[in-house]
Amino acid sequence: MKKPIDFDGLFEEKLAEYMKSNAGKYTEKQWESVIPKLYKQFGDIFVASAGATPKGYYRSMTDEELVGSLKQHIEEDVPVSDFLLREIESRGCIEGLLSLLKSGDERLVTLAANLAGSSEKAFPAYFGLLERDIDSELKDEIIERLKGNADAAKELALGYFEKGVLREVMLEILSRVKGRDERVLEVLIKEFRTGEDIPLHAGYLAAYGDERALPALLEVIDREDINYLEFQELKCAIETLGGEYANERDFSQDSYYIQIEAQSALSVDPEKKDS
Repeated sequence: MKKPIDFDGLFEEKLAEYMKSNAGKYTEKQWESVIPKLYKQFGDIFVASAGATPKGYYRSMTDEELVGSLKQHIEEDVPVSDFLLREIESRGCIEGLLSLLKSGDERLVTLAANLAGSSEKAFPAYFGLLERDIDSELKDEIIERLKGNADAAKELALGYFEKGVLREVMLEILSRVKGRDERVLEVLIKEFRTGEDIPLHAGYLAAYGDERALPALLEVIDREDINYLEFQELKCAIETLGGEYANERDFSQDSYYIQIEAQSALSVDPEKKDS
């Protein structure tokens, strides 16, 4: 395995020399545009300590060596250059990245997840990560990727839901499935009927987009025990699915309605307020 080289550190040294010799040539704003161009050019400059250009150094590696180098960089606290990341990204190296997704080092996991992107091969590992105590931002990114290709994630999401694992997250993913599937519709309707968060589950039905959910929505919106906020979300979901609810309802005594009306009263036009 080749040793990890701090190409970014070497670039910083050359950049310092360049900025010194070109003092006054560029404004601070112009330097913001010049530096990325210099970094890109640096990728094709021969570096004696590497015996190659930064790009060439990584281009000569096998997929396994690239992933191993990434791991080594993190373990030895050597900055990971964009040249290494772009080489891995261009090749995919998905098998190696999957092994890093199982790592206990969150820095490695985050890098591997970013590089694996929306690859369906990474989905099983992504579901496994959702069960772990990982950074909330990374968890949100993973959920977005699964939602973005929910049809490919559907079977795993259904399996996790049936096992009672992260049920709300699974519902969120399932609500983005594009293909019609009786199992998905059944799960979404059942949770809507039995779940406590009516607006959230109504939103899942609206996102799924199957008009066969209209009877369930119309049944619940007619209930006397729903509050004003729930009513508004239900009505929105019904209209999203092409339905209509025209019954008059009186929410004048509803606490949410009263709060909203009070807030609206405070939002007076400044000109009217001053007059």
